[in-house]
Amino acid sequence: MTPSEDRRWATLAHFGGVMGCIPSLTIYLVFRDRGPFTAQESKEALNHTLPLTVIMLTCYVLALLPAIGWIFGIAAVFLWVVMTLSGLIAGIECNKGRPYRYWMNLRLIH
Repeated sequence: MTPSEDRRWATLAHFGGVMGCIPSLTIYLVFRDRGPFTAQESKEALNHTLPLTVIMLTCYVLALLPAIGWIFGIAAVFLWVVMTLSGLIAGIECNKGRPYRYWMNLRLIH
């Protein structure tokens, strides 16, 4: 893969945070052996979006509870906004060719 393609797929892995962990997981599994920058950045994006996606989906389910469900609904929307904005910031940095490290990341996948 050329350096520009490597950077493009790494950027898309971060921008995919808008849709949860599925885009970064797909890019990580398909392109991790094709380019070092894509492997590094898609893994970083996956480590960031995977726990947030699980928590967000749990909040969506708990939002169905009567009386207190609205709290979980607001929490799910807040998590989506955080994941989207952090993914956009990371994607912009990544598009410039700079590796990005999220300030809060569990790094479950090594």
